[in-house]
Amino acid sequence: MRFAPIIDPSVRRPAPKPVRVDLRTVFLIGTGLWVIALIACLILEAMSFNAQTARIVCTAGVIIGVLMLIWEHFDRWDYRRLGQ
Repeated sequence: MRFAPIIDPSVRRPAPKPVRVDLRTVFLIGTGLWVIALIACLILEAMSFNAQTARIVCTAGVIIGVLMLIWEHFDRWDYRRLGQ
């Protein structure tokens, strides 16, 4: 019966354990894409196009990406230290 877990919580299956993923790969790819976009904006500005707003956005993306890599490094370090 589909409504049995709603009516009787003891019928529910146990929740799966969370999966530990490697966020370094995600943050590296995202930061790399922001760097490529920043280079493209710099090239456009060198060709006298107005890309100042886009350059600011790309610079913010790179900075946030680097900060997230630093955060992930310390989070992984804490995870390993607490696991021992």
